[in-house]
Amino acid sequence: GKSLGMRAAKSSIPVLITGESGVGKEVIARALHGASDRAGKPFVAVNCGALPANLVESILFGHEKGAFTGAVDKTLGKFREADGGTLFLDEIGELPLDMQVKLLRALQESEIDPVGGKRPVRVDVRVLSATNRELSRQVQAGLFREDLFYRLNVFPIEAPALRERRDDIPALIDHFITRFNAEEGKRVAGCSPETLALLTAHDWPGNVRQLENAVYRAIVLADAPFLQPHDFPAISGVFAPEPEAASVPSAPSVATVSLPPAPEAPIRILDDRGHLRTLEEIERDLIQHAIEVYAGHMSEIARRLGIGRSTLYRKVREQGLEDHLKDAG
Repeated sequence: GKSLGMRAAKSSIPVLITGESGVGKEVIARALHGASDRAGKPFVAVNCGALPANLVESILFGHEKGAFTGAVDKTLGKFREADGGTLFLDEIGELPLDMQVKLLRALQESEIDPVGGKRPVRVDVRVLSATNRELSRQVQAGLFREDLFYRLNVFPIEAPALRERRDDIPALIDHFITRFNAEEGKRVAGCSPETLALLTAHDWPGNVRQLENAVYRAIVLADAPFLQPHDFPAISGVFAPEPEAASVPSAPSVATVSLPPAPEAPIRILDDRGHLRTLEEIERDLIQHAIEVYAGHMSEIARRLGIGRSTLYRKVREQGLEDHLKDAG
């Protein structure tokens, strides 16, 4: 219940959050930190799966100057950075066994041994950890220390996959639309009912993070007040209609979702005889398309194409696209 969760947040007991990639485990950890007595103190997040094996110890526990080749300066390490606050260890299951021993000691003794240090250093840190795999299975397989598992897993939290809480999807979409409108200077009002049904029914293997990325991409490309299925081509299989076809009255909207993917993206790579078109021709189409999509915002077009603005202006001149630019702007 809520009271138990609040007690867990208030106290300094370790919490282990289990859930698939992208469910927002760090968001939960930050919320626990924010609800605790350590709220004003540091919150330090470490992804154990992304640490180079030879540097794990130094990154977590710090090192003294000259402790090893390349140790030019003294490094505090994440434990001391989080002193007085919360240390969030994501993908804890990726931690090598020898580091698990040192982590266990840090938790039991509230002290750490920096690499090359003469004596242990006291630390006051609350450890929250997260994993996307069954840690108990790793314990059985001998890949994770049982004593550390029990130490970390005092208060387990299951972070459900997005497909297990579909009711939350509309609110999440609204939240992302509001945020990305502000960030990108857009005025998207929401999703069409058809789009909302599509997104709510999707399984989201990448969870909230995947939904967030999809909404961001849709908002950047959107040219109508309400997001349409074709703004989510990877999910709907529906691609944006060709500009010429737009004037033809369309069939009832329900039919569009079941269409096969459009055979041709807006930019053609092959000519009518099935041969590759030249790079120059494709580039011209791509720039023309970008001018339409980003309504002639040159800095945005340059950023999306990965080229400098001056290069883009030169290409627009060379390709004779100035008129397109005037129309768009």
